[in-house]
Amino acid sequence: MFVEKHGLWTPEQRAQASELKKRIAHEKLELVRLAWADPHGASRAKAVSVPAFLEALSSGYNINVATTTLDSAGGRVFQSFTRGGGMGLDEMTGSPNLVVVPDPGTFRVLPWVPNVGWILCDEYFRDGRAFHFSPRHLLKRLLAKAKYDMVVGLEMEWYLARITDERLNDDHIGIPGHRGRPVHTAPIEPGYSYHSETNLDIMQPVLGELATAYTQLGLPLRSIENEWGPGQVECTFGAQSALRTADDLVLFRTATRQVCRRLGCFATFMARPALKGYYASGWHLHQSLAQGGRNVFIPENDAALLSPLGFQFLAGLLHNAAAATVFATPTVNGYRRFKPNSLAPDRVGWGFDHRGAMIRVLGGAGDPTTRLENRVGEPAANPYLYIASQIVAGMDGVERGLQPGARDDEPYAADHPMLPRSLAEALDALEKDTLFRRQFGEVFIDYYLRLKRNELGRYLAWKEETGESGDEPTAWEQNEYFDFF
Repeated sequence: MFVEKHGLWTPEQRAQASELKKRIAHEKLELVRLAWADPHGASRAKAVSVPAFLEALSSGYNINVATTTLDSAGGRVFQSFTRGGGMGLDEMTGSPNLVVVPDPGTFRVLPWVPNVGWILCDEYFRDGRAFHFSPRHLLKRLLAKAKYDMVVGLEMEWYLARITDERLNDDHIGIPGHRGRPVHTAPIEPGYSYHSETNLDIMQPVLGELATAYTQLGLPLRSIENEWGPGQVECTFGAQSALRTADDLVLFRTATRQVCRRLGCFATFMARPALKGYYASGWHLHQSLAQGGRNVFIPENDAALLSPLGFQFLAGLLHNAAAATVFATPTVNGYRRFKPNSLAPDRVGWGFDHRGAMIRVLGGAGDPTTRLENRVGEPAANPYLYIASQIVAGMDGVERGLQPGARDDEPYAADHPMLPRSLAEALDALEKDTLFRRQFGEVFIDYYLRLKRNELGRYLAWKEETGESGDEPTAWEQNEYFDFF
């Protein structure tokens, strides 16, 4: 069988699979969704029968490689039907099959769909090699190389809206490379009353259903809060291992969108929708390193904010910020966040408990939660790539003994390099970088640059055609991202 032949599971996974087979019979499921994350971080899935799923636990399941060759509007980026698949890789010729292998430790029963299970999968070529362009494989490989365990906590903002018209017409139907118009929505609450309990209660019927679903899925929910814009919500989750956090983020976004839609509402993780009053949303990634279960960022000196290793990791994040930005903010729309005095950074720098800095240091001597909060990310980021970029950038600082310089109490006035101001600038920074080419691999970086430049090229062509200019989100961005994310 495929899994055994190629030695793809650990002993723990084999034991989990054995228990899972018993659970499947007990749960009386009818279908199981085999899910995997595409390069944009969106969940793709096939729903298979229980017998087919049980077979997949040993033999895997065939899928088309095509989902990894499409940009954010389903536009084909690579010439798949030519030799080498337009990538110069023989194994990509002709849009071939991949084999997805379920990871038994990620299985859940979906609480909002009767008798349906859900499980994340890893993609392989038919000869058992890990798929070049799998974000999950990439993160697992980089974590395995690190000398420390990475611990990550989630703090994610998103928008909840009411659907005002469920009916679809021709305007909603797109074509590959051009999305149709998103559904009609209206604000669910008026916004701009930060942490208002009244506005929170307006959303409570939906948020209560979400909280129940998150709990039943085993997500470590800590809080659901109303934020700044109309219907802007923030969810925070307890810290876990980096891979578990990335997996949970895929499931969190999946659950949020699907539960809301069944309640006549709409959830979007687009950073800044092109709608009146919609303030930009961010994804603040909290991270630390551990060894033997001990947080190695905690300083021994009571006067210090971080351990020497923590400062080196911080320095790596700062030194490699430009090249890493595209993994934290991978869309045209996400760069609308980077404004002075906006709760989002606009330049490289760090501060202690400072929400205007790129990196916010939290904790200190005696605090087991001591950590670094990267505030560059947007909610649409691919969790595997975002987290992978952090371990690469931070460990570069550790290995080279870098120092971060003095902290900034006025980060928007600091004399530091600016973050990329657009997707174009971020892609250029990545293309010139050597660290990520070494760590992610030349093949992956070249692939990712082509994928994202296709998306960017469509946006620039639209701007030229329409003469659109200015700093506000555009109709193109609304069509491209509002429904996709």
